[in-house]
Amino acid sequence: MRRPALAPLLPLILLPLLVRCASSPRPAPQAPPGGPLASAVVTSVALTPPALPGPDTPPPLVPVPYRPPVDQGDGWPVGTVQGERISAEGLGTIEGAIRRGDATKITSVLVARHGKLVYEAYFDGDATTLRDTRSAAKSVTSILTGIAIDQRKLPGVDARVYGYFADRRPHANPDPRKDKITVEDFLTMSSLLECDDWNDFSQGNEERMYLTEDWVRFTLDLPIKGFAPWAVKPKDAPYGRAFSYCTAGVSTLGALLERATHTPTQDFAATTLFAPLGIDKAEWPITPMGTAQTGGGLHLRSRDWLKLAELYADGGVWKGKRVVSDAWVKASTSPHAKIDEETEYGYLWWLSGFGAEGKKARTVYMSGNGGNKAGYVPSLGLAFVITSTNYNAKGMHEQTSRILDDIVAAVAP
Repeated sequence: MRRPALAPLLPLILLPLLVRCASSPRPAPQAPPGGPLASAVVTSVALTPPALPGPDTPPPLVPVPYRPPVDQGDGWPVGTVQGERISAEGLGTIEGAIRRGDATKITSVLVARHGKLVYEAYFDGDATTLRDTRSAAKSVTSILTGIAIDQRKLPGVDARVYGYFADRRPHANPDPRKDKITVEDFLTMSSLLECDDWNDFSQGNEERMYLTEDWVRFTLDLPIKGFAPWAVKPKDAPYGRAFSYCTAGVSTLGALLERATHTPTQDFAATTLFAPLGIDKAEWPITPMGTAQTGGGLHLRSRDWLKLAELYADGGVWKGKRVVSDAWVKASTSPHAKIDEETEYGYLWWLSGFGAEGKKARTVYMSGNGGNKAGYVPSLGLAFVITSTNYNAKGMHEQTSRILDDIVAAVAP
């Protein structure tokens, strides 16, 4: 699954950051408050004298007038930001900054509150466009895992991965610890396999997997990793797990789900998850061996990504119908691994805080290359989607984190 070349670097990002792997988001440092993209703007002004007006001077930032969403008969009740106590000026200023070019390759921004779609803006394509949010699809794999457990087609998160692939034996790098690797280890990015997409030297880096035909065998053949003296061992890590971002493990979960449910994973998703939500169009990338690539690359409409966020915001219920158990929603959005001082990880869900400085609200979200984000803020009854094609660019996550900070700051408690 080849990826686009590096996008143009953001002119407002001042600190160099490592380029992200194709479907591997890294947590972004939280930006200071001050309005849409204000942290970058203020920094640039502080470092350089004000420019005299000229042909290259950007136009003044003008908030875009608010336009309520239109009911499209897709299952989304629509409302207004005024009715849901969200600042129309705040969202209009965000949109104005994006349209002025202060942010790179943002394609859509959607906001729902209390189950109503109250804001949507498209900057490339429209409401019918399918969005490739890259690794945000990993959270969909988590939902499907929960549904399989709810239906007793998978015994639980303690199910051992290697037991589902007896036909792939013998494995390279044999080690008895491999047979103890569980579904939960892959859901939390903390298996003992030497797999790290954030390390170009890792044997399990996803870019190496894409060069092979059998991605499951690639994963199962990986060696057990060692821990350098400076590395945190699982026994010393919060929650007893050492986080290591591994797309190969999540791709293998898709093949495991297919075997556990006796159904192609894309068909299982269509009947158990997408149909109840009224999602009638989804495009999965398919691996060389013919299974759905559940590690990233699922294409859905922006409104449908928002449905998935709202499903979890409402505890696994969509329009009064239970889709996934409340117990799974709570388990999968509880912290199971610590990434850094500001970010934790659930079962393929990111956990952090967004909003004005000093008023950050706990946020549960999907995250993908380009800065793609879809999720919800439990304390505010807020769901959101920010899509982007800013793949592999420095500052891609910081850019959408600033936008999300400003969205959350625009919501009244």
